[in-house]
Amino acid sequence: VIVATIAFGMGIDKPDVRFVVHMDMPKSIENYYQETGRAGRDGLPADAWMLYGLRDVVNQMHFIETSESAPEYKRRSIVKLDSMLALCETAGCRRHMILEYFGEKAGRSCGNCDNCEQPVKVEDATTAAKKLASAVYRAHKHSGIPFGARQIIDILLGNRTERVLARGHDRLSTFGIGAELDEARWRSLIRQMVVRRWLVVEPDRMNAIVLGPRIEELLKQGATIGLRQSQGGRRRRR
Repeated sequence: VIVATIAFGMGIDKPDVRFVVHMDMPKSIENYYQETGRAGRDGLPADAWMLYGLRDVVNQMHFIETSESAPEYKRRSIVKLDSMLALCETAGCRRHMILEYFGEKAGRSCGNCDNCEQPVKVEDATTAAKKLASAVYRAHKHSGIPFGARQIIDILLGNRTERVLARGHDRLSTFGIGAELDEARWRSLIRQMVVRRWLVVEPDRMNAIVLGPRIEELLKQGATIGLRQSQGGRRRRR
């Protein structure tokens, strides 16, 4: 069995690679498609597996925004990152989404990706997103400084951690109002809100979260957001 770990195995060009691992999220669907394409070139089945998290989104957003590239290039890069995260979070056929991204007709679902093998549901998470925005705002206002995802999620879940109690965040009106989601799904929602610019993560302030420049879309303009029901530990087949 030959394994290609992307970022370390970019030079691998063998026909019988059976397993490609992404240790973080690619910056675009183009990159993802090219890199997973290193597997299964002999026509036999191959698997692609990817790990990603909020830090990937934050790092890539920070890299785009602080680069010396032209504004139009930055805008396109953010759109590509948004599309990549959408592929990660989608509940539909991944092959279908990739083909549509490249302007091709997908036809029926592939039957091979994780979502086809184990279908998931998407629920409206707009109310949860508003709760999250409120928790970010109230924690910042209460303490005078913003906080990272860990603290915000603890507030929403009503976790009386040492840091929550020390900051008096257990007295906030948002304390314990987010029991409908678990930690993993709150993190998924944060990732989506960061890409939409409803939230901004500040790397220079210990990855603290603040309300983003487009938060009005959620709070006043009627925008909605969906969240897939996490089933965890699933493998994605190419």
